[in-house]
Amino acid sequence: MTTPSALFQSDLPSLTLIARGKVRDIYAVDEAHILIVTTDRLSAFDVVLPDPIPGKGKVLTAVSNFWFAKLQHIIPNHLTDITLEQVLPDPVERAQIEGRAIVVKVLQPLPVEAIVRGYLIGSGWKDYQQTGSVCGIRLPEGLQQAQQLPEAIYTPSTKAAVGLHDENVSFARTVELMGQSLAEQVRDASLRLYQEAAAYAKQRGIIIADTKFEFGVDAQGVLHLIDEALTPDSSRFWPADQYQVGISPPSFDKQYIRDYLESLDWNKTAPGPHIPVEVAEYCAAKYLEAEARLTQG
Repeated sequence: MTTPSALFQSDLPSLTLIARGKVRDIYAVDEAHILIVTTDRLSAFDVVLPDPIPGKGKVLTAVSNFWFAKLQHIIPNHLTDITLEQVLPDPVERAQIEGRAIVVKVLQPLPVEAIVRGYLIGSGWKDYQQTGSVCGIRLPEGLQQAQQLPEAIYTPSTKAAVGLHDENVSFARTVELMGQSLAEQVRDASLRLYQEAAAYAKQRGIIIADTKFEFGVDAQGVLHLIDEALTPDSSRFWPADQYQVGISPPSFDKQYIRDYLESLDWNKTAPGPHIPVEVAEYCAAKYLEAEARLTQG
C-alpha cells in the first residue's frame, strides 16, 4: 500500500540514526537529547507488518503528548521544550516528520514493560480460564470475558527485541531486575497513571481496558515516563456505549488488525502478511476517532 500520507520509515540525513524499533525511529541530537519519530508502521504479535497505517504516527504522538501533559503531576516524563526547528533547520527534512516527532531527554530505560489490566480480556482472559489467575495473580471465581476486575492489577513483562515475544514476569522478578525501591515506584506509578487516565477517558466514552507503560531514570535516579502513553497502540480502548460483559467489545486500537490477522493462515512470525487497503483505512479512522474523543473539546 502506497500513500503520500503514510510514513513507513523516516530518513533524516542531518542526524545520526541510533535505532529503528517496531514503530519508532530514534536519532541522536546531542549527548543529552534524542529525536523520536513515530512512523506509521504497525506491529502485531510482535511482527512489524509490511504496510503502514496512514497517519497513525501523528495520532500516537498527539495522544501521548496529551497524556504526558495531563499526568505530569503524577510523574515527570521525557519531553523537552526543544522544538523541531532547533534540531532540524531544513524545512524539507522537517516536513517529513512534522507532527510525529519529539525531542526528549536521554534517560536510562528500565528493563520491564509496566502493564496494568482493568478488565479481563486478551491473554489475561485466556490465562484466567486455564488457571483462575492472571500472570500469577489469583482472581475471584466466576468472572466473565471483558468483565471489569475488582481492582486494576499490575502484570509486568520483560521487553523483547524486535521479532521476539515479551515474557510476563512476577513482581518479584522486577525487584531482582531493578531493586525493591524502583520496582515499587514503577508499580505504584503505573497503577495511579492508569486509574486517573481510565476515569478521564470514561467521561469521554472510552473504556481503557488495559495499557502498558515504559519508564526510564535520569542520572539522579529519578523515575520518568517515557516512550508513549495511553495510546491506541499501547492500550486496549473500547467504546463505552458498545461495551457489555461476556463478549470481546469492538475497539479503537489495533485489535481490529489482530482480528483480521487471526482469520489468516499465518504463523505469527516474520514476514507479516499484507493488509488490505480497506482494513488499513478502517483502522486509521478508529485511531483518529480515539484521538478526537480524548483530546478535543
